[in-house]
Amino acid sequence: MGNCLSSEGRNFAVGGSSNIPNTQVSNDVVDLFFRSRGILDSLLYTNFELSLSASNLRNRSVFSKSEPLVVVYTKEDGLWQELGRTEVVLNSPILQWITKIKVSYFFERVQTLLFRVYDVNTQFHGPEVKTIKLDDLQYLGECSCQLSQIVTNQRRSWTTDLEIIAESTMSTKPKKLGQLTVHAEDELISKTTVELTFKCSDLENRNLFFKSECFLIISKYVESGATIPICRTEVLKNILNPQWKPILLNMSQVGSKDSPLIIECFNFNRNGKHDLLGEAQTSLAELEKLSITLQGENLSVPIYVGKDRCSKVVKSQLFVIKFSECVHHNFLDYVAAGCEINFMVAIDFTASNGNPRMPDSLHYIDHSGRVNAYQKAVLDVLDVLQFYASNEEFTAWGFGGRPINGPVSHCFNLNGSSNKTT
Repeated sequence: MGNCLSSEGRNFAVGGSSNIPNTQVSNDVVDLFFRSRGILDSLLYTNFELSLSASNLRNRSVFSKSEPLVVVYTKEDGLWQELGRTEVVLNSPILQWITKIKVSYFFERVQTLLFRVYDVNTQFHGPEVKTIKLDDLQYLGECSCQLSQIVTNQRRSWTTDLEIIAESTMSTKPKKLGQLTVHAEDELISKTTVELTFKCSDLENRNLFFKSECFLIISKYVESGATIPICRTEVLKNILNPQWKPILLNMSQVGSKDSPLIIECFNFNRNGKHDLLGEAQTSLAELEKLSITLQGENLSVPIYVGKDRCSKVVKSQLFVIKFSECVHHNFLDYVAAGCEINFMVAIDFTASNGNPRMPDSLHYIDHSGRVNAYQKAVLDVLDVLQFYASNEEFTAWGFGGRPINGPVSHCFNLNGSSNKTT
């Protein structure tokens, strides 16, 4: 077989070494990855998350509101490449998408972004948005800008009117297509995730013939004082004391446990103009206290006295049934803590592989140095795993063959050792 090493007494696979590597030392695999792409010394970039909102979108249908999604493109080598898609939501006077679009900002590059808005027909609500064919959707308009226009703004926000530019649309340009706003935030990566289960009690019934259809929106505040939605629950129908399915919030979405949040409870309306049933100004730290004390927090609704905005407390309450915080370690965390990956391979020596002396055999050894299929497979795997085994010894077995001076065996060492335990 060649290039295979059989090691006696090496029967561990993961965690076989008690030596914890120095985490300050650069990782060979990561370095190799970047060097192979010539970008090891070009890591001067910032990762951003783009939040999208729109207002006054036009309706393509006379009898129903638009149900839009936004597709974001970036120009690479003169061609538009899709960067990401939002979810589909019902249109309302001010529309906010939950899904964030991730982009890396390079100071030295001109990075053009294109935002196209589509109306999604009801028949396409089932599939994942990434599988929807855009040619089947109704085009509502688009706009473009340089990424630097967004991130260099004091508020890191950019608003513009939508236009019709796509060749596939009609030539007559409506006067008002709506506006799109893009807000950029630094992407923070956190390994801490919080699982929350919410319940509300005594919600106001806003429907005449049936009970309210309720959902929650959780938003965070940004530096400008505006709010950005980060999570939305499902809609629960015909209930005034709803308990929603658990939701997951990554700490990077929130900022910290003390970062201010606003939780809004709405009554769902199919026209997109949802009724606010109550809201709570809170934080993850306060939500954790609610889960421990089993107490509820009263919701309030905003009222205006002249130009002043006040809050009126209502009888509805918000409860936190479950608050669970956990840390999700990534692969390199396990490597840094001393876990190792070992590699064992078993080679098929049965007659189905053909005569190893003939070129059509999978075991054929080419004297020109070209590796056969078995050698290539093993070497490709070893190229990846060699960095994760400190001893760099990899056990190799054979089966369905006759070792030297021995009977046919279905488990033997390729180095000829007779030890059956290694």
